[in-house]
Amino acid sequence: MFMDEIRIKDLEVFANHGVFPEENELGQKFIVSAILFADTRDAGRYDRLTDSIHYGEVCQIIDQHMKEHTYKLIERVAEALAETLLMKYKPLLKKVSIEIKKPWAPIGLPLENVSVKIERQWHTAYIALGSNMGDKTKYLDDAVLALDALKECEVVKTSSWIATEPYGVTDQDEFLNGCLKLHTLFTPEELLEVLHRIEKKAGRERIVHWGPRTLDLDIIFYDDLVYGTERLCIPHVDMKNREFVLKPLCEIEPYMHHPVTGKTVKEMLEELK
Repeated sequence: MFMDEIRIKDLEVFANHGVFPEENELGQKFIVSAILFADTRDAGRYDRLTDSIHYGEVCQIIDQHMKEHTYKLIERVAEALAETLLMKYKPLLKKVSIEIKKPWAPIGLPLENVSVKIERQWHTAYIALGSNMGDKTKYLDDAVLALDALKECEVVKTSSWIATEPYGVTDQDEFLNGCLKLHTLFTPEELLEVLHRIEKKAGRERIVHWGPRTLDLDIIFYDDLVYGTERLCIPHVDMKNREFVLKPLCEIEPYMHHPVTGKTVKEMLEELK
């Protein structure tokens, strides 16, 4: 995939952002720069604006958003602009870099400006779903709908639901399992919190490890990230031993490579079998 850059440098916007009341009332000048990361190959080949991102329109969106909203922190201004642009121009816009300069910062000392610069992007995550209590199909279907309803998420595709024998604690009802591919603006930790909230809404209780559950949602992959804490490990540490994960995952992304071993999902499934 190509990752080209469209650059907007030092757009001047007069707006009302700041911690102090007078900043919100009187306003001041802000200077905004943006780098839009997108594949402009077709725009370059066929000379069509519809294959690119209209930088004039982007400038108008930045100007309008900053004038219509009032935030205390320029960190919040940058975050809001990044989110607005990523949602407006998906799927063409993959990543955006935003820098907000504040030349009239009220600190009582001479300076050129203070600034905040951030990068935000769409991430691709793969989520394993499972249920072995109540209406299993409804729990899984509702989880897909709940994720897709979030403005920071887009469910790209889902596997079929498959019936599997329980794993770990075997003295319980069989599971219904599946996987989905997700585009998200959430960080891994933020996504984990979202999944836990959806589980809780479905009545999930964490009483017995590997015990019966109305809904289980696990992050299997997140881009090509290798990440580990006490509460979250990416890629999922036990995925290679779980046919109920690998089989539906292979259905939607057989040639996805494990970022550590380099093995594809299809290879891991064949080895497990």
